[in-house]
Amino acid sequence: MTADFTLRPIAHIRSCYPERFGIPRQSGLVPAATAQIVFANTGDNQLALRGIEEFSHLWVVFWFHGQDYGATFKPLVSPPRLGGRTQVGVYASRSPNRPNPIGLSAVQLDRVETKRSEILLHITGADLLDGTPVLDLKPYILYADAIPAATSAWATLETPGFAVCWADAAAIALEEYWEQGRIADRSATQTLIEQTIGQDPRPAHERGKDGLPEQQWNLRVGGFDVFWRVEGGTAWITRLVQLHQGRG
Repeated sequence: MTADFTLRPIAHIRSCYPERFGIPRQSGLVPAATAQIVFANTGDNQLALRGIEEFSHLWVVFWFHGQDYGATFKPLVSPPRLGGRTQVGVYASRSPNRPNPIGLSAVQLDRVETKRSEILLHITGADLLDGTPVLDLKPYILYADAIPAATSAWATLETPGFAVCWADAAAIALEEYWEQGRIADRSATQTLIEQTIGQDPRPAHERGKDGLPEQQWNLRVGGFDVFWRVEGGTAWITRLVQLHQGRG
């Protein structure tokens, strides 16, 4: 027996990641990644969120709105952790390419901010694209959600992809943006960029390798276009350009 369901978003995500490329593959891998869960400031939402600030972490149930889904269900996927060449069943993975594009992330709740038209849940460690529709929230409960004896097969935590260094031009640009008052916290911006690139967001077949001569990669994070190259197992940030449109 099958049935159709209608899902109604309760909120949306305002994230430091305006594009899919560069988003951490799991929540918590980039602790400096900030986001807000944005609710309309209504009476019902005020009541529904009552007491949520008493929990340190939340489960965010969301819709993968940035995915390109085909009409045909593909039961096998190739996880980047396995090099992008070994296939496993989609239900034995956390691939975003699912029969129903529903995601689940555990995030840290830092604070709740109430504005005239919005209620903002400030979160960190998020792996969420800007604009993501939120379907539900649930508090993370330590006694039920943390299972010390659990096993995860091939999905184990690894050391970040590589060290990150700044070329002189990029380091100078970051310092100048801060001195001009165009970023509020130079250290936080630097940490966010380094943690994001340090995860090696390149395609699975490129990970662990040096790039070709003069090969540049680019991602958008925290309001910046960031360009880098990989040499000697190190990511070198070569250029930093502040974005002028959107929240980035």
